[in-house]
Amino acid sequence: MFDYRLKVFHTAASRLSFTKASEELHISQPAVTKHIKEIESQLGTKLFDRKGTSVQLTQSGKVLYEYAEKIRNLYRDLEFEISQINEQHKGKLIIGASTSVAQYVLPEILATFNAYYQEIKIELITHNTEIISELLKEGKIDLGIIEGESQSSFFDYKIFKADEIVLTAKTDHPLAHKTLSLKDLYDLNLIFREQGSGTLEFIQNRLKEKGINIAELNTVMQLGSSESIKNYLLHSDCMAFLSISTILNELKNNTLTIVDIKNFSIERNFHFILPKGEQSEMIKLFLRFVKN
Repeated sequence: MFDYRLKVFHTAASRLSFTKASEELHISQPAVTKHIKEIESQLGTKLFDRKGTSVQLTQSGKVLYEYAEKIRNLYRDLEFEISQINEQHKGKLIIGASTSVAQYVLPEILATFNAYYQEIKIELITHNTEIISELLKEGKIDLGIIEGESQSSFFDYKIFKADEIVLTAKTDHPLAHKTLSLKDLYDLNLIFREQGSGTLEFIQNRLKEKGINIAELNTVMQLGSSESIKNYLLHSDCMAFLSISTILNELKNNTLTIVDIKNFSIERNFHFILPKGEQSEMIKLFLRFVKN
């Protein structure tokens, strides 16, 4: 139902390529150009700066792109609510999730949701907490699920799932079966997640509360995913703080272990992050499903 010329513009603007837009929409490149020229003529403004085979949005193009996003979302919500009246569940839901949630928590939930609501198409976008928040602010996702602790006045937050972050090492690590003190952290070689990671934010804050400055610890490397960190630990004597959700298989297979720290734990909640105000019926349906 999304106006076709606007859909052509939106696709070309998203990909910054007329060629990719034509491939995605299964129309010719001249047809893409024709539709965009018609919009430019109607609005009396140039939407793209063309430089050889590459294109960039003009200021007018950026404004139209923002409104095209809003219009696309309104059409999607309209179609879903009409299908609700007809006792159908159809539409598309774009979810942004931080890395650990997307890899280890959501797949089972999404598979079950799909079994019940096969006509609702889910698109899952994975980034760290910081980027997910930006995507939601820009209207590029419908809702987010994050690990981070910081909260913004732009959004509403709802608890999704409890989690714990634990110090982890390979099973045959020399310190694997010892209980450490917080001061022992200064003597360890540690691997952390990248800046912008919600897990890193939690670790920094909890350690800071105990008088430990993470900048003074021996950080061997920062890696962009829990999978990378787990594989690194298996081949080194480093340790890392990881969500327990990410190491369940390794604990079961006895390849990684949890190292206790006396009088210290990092407990947290994963959160849904939502735009302020009334939510669409599709978002409400998904939240009800997860809650139940």
